[in-house]
Amino acid sequence: MRSTSKPSDPSHAVVIGAGLGGLAAAMRLGAKGYRVTVLDRLDSPGGRGSALHEEGHRFDLGPTIVTVPQLFRELWSDCGRDFDADVDLRSLDPFYQIRWPDGSTFTARQDTDAMRDEVARLSPGDVAGYERFLEDSEARYQFGFEDLGRRSMHRLRDLVAVLPKFAWLRADRSVAAHAKRRFRDPRLQMAFSFHPLFIGGDPFNVTSMYILVSHLEKEFGVHYAIGGVAAIAEAMVRVIEDQGGHVRHGAEVEEIVIERGTAKGVRLTTGESIAADLVISNADAGHTYDRLLRNHAKRRWTPARTKSRRWSMGLYVWYFGTRGTAEMWGDVGHHTILNGPRYQGLVRDIFIKGQLSQDMSLYIHRPSVTDPTVAPAGDDTFYALSPVPHLGFDHAADWEAEADRYQDLVAAQLETVIPGFRDRISASHVMTPNDFRDRYLSPHGSGFSIEPRILQSAWFRPHNVSEEARGLYLVGAGTHPGAGLPGVISSAEVLGKLVPDAARPVSPPIPQKVAAE
Repeated sequence: MRSTSKPSDPSHAVVIGAGLGGLAAAMRLGAKGYRVTVLDRLDSPGGRGSALHEEGHRFDLGPTIVTVPQLFRELWSDCGRDFDADVDLRSLDPFYQIRWPDGSTFTARQDTDAMRDEVARLSPGDVAGYERFLEDSEARYQFGFEDLGRRSMHRLRDLVAVLPKFAWLRADRSVAAHAKRRFRDPRLQMAFSFHPLFIGGDPFNVTSMYILVSHLEKEFGVHYAIGGVAAIAEAMVRVIEDQGGHVRHGAEVEEIVIERGTAKGVRLTTGESIAADLVISNADAGHTYDRLLRNHAKRRWTPARTKSRRWSMGLYVWYFGTRGTAEMWGDVGHHTILNGPRYQGLVRDIFIKGQLSQDMSLYIHRPSVTDPTVAPAGDDTFYALSPVPHLGFDHAADWEAEADRYQDLVAAQLETVIPGFRDRISASHVMTPNDFRDRYLSPHGSGFSIEPRILQSAWFRPHNVSEEARGLYLVGAGTHPGAGLPGVISSAEVLGKLVPDAARPVSPPIPQKVAAE
């Protein structure tokens, strides 16, 4: 492989993928003195956090909220920049409203007294359980997020050292089982256990460590970036370029080049080769090992092993704009969670049976109530997200055949919240698991890579420092600590602790004058 580096260049790092994890990794490597090249097959940065534009509407394709803004502020600070000077982040209040078929609602807010009142309104006898749940959540936050989530877990001894704490915190118990121990009302059990769905996890099987999300919301709030998460990605690109790095779009990596057990660079689908001292993959871990390292013998992440993993659910997402509706549906805020008639049964259909159900729960995003840049004046932009099975099950849904029928089912549910919306649609775009497979190269079209079950987390997850080749690292949803914006940004922080500062060449000696005139 011929390198384009010059002798005077600092060490070169190639990052595969311009998702938020890859961009954060590039920023941290740039701050450590590396010359960084980010390669992405899409035409804009952000990966799952990118956006589409149709008929004056901006459709934010993936994550919609920021829950731990200090992670971004620390990342920017470590690069000598001010996050709040680059990104307009707005605090949301309320965070979201949950609605049930019986007409009852629960409004989530940051204020503890307001949350206590909401619990008491639905179930006065559950207030004491709520107080205990908050204590449980904080304890798991301190251990699971601030400790384990911000350091590498690639050594077996790291796992062994924390096993007693896992046992003490009952990490073997699921999120839903823990919520059931603290709340008697089934609605509150759902309201305080559904959060793993935001990172692709089954609440009835994911470890109770993930109840830490309730503490994150209470302590740090829920935020939205004007311009969407795509605006954060664009700001990250500006930092990378100011560091001297380069982000290339329309550049798809075909293979990671390994020589004598060491990553030496990448080869693109065009045949172009790019040499590198380090390779960081922000591609899905399954794609990295099964596709990008297909010609390299694996020690741990063999095709059989990746095939045996449990993968996160798929997503059906309908993005649409509506004309002249800004003053309509005043009770529908920025985020609404519309529950179907079943909770555990629906989750089981999605994660265990792989069965596309007739009923559904929807996550409705209406950013136009907060962000004037997302829709033409007087109009609205929405997306409605329905968790569905991924494509890896036997008899998986044929989305080419099912998409229109399923859209009608979604529309019927939406009519209960935003009646008459179909008559006002101005732009429309649908993504199914097929699109996640094809656009993001996500195995089985899963929305969040490997599911975060206890035996697929921490040491059991694909490591940030690959055991398959020296000089190869992983960031993003498929590696430690996991999916979601806090997870992928933290994966880059872990990377920064593993990678040494860039090696810079020794400057040639300055010629001395032979004699004074």
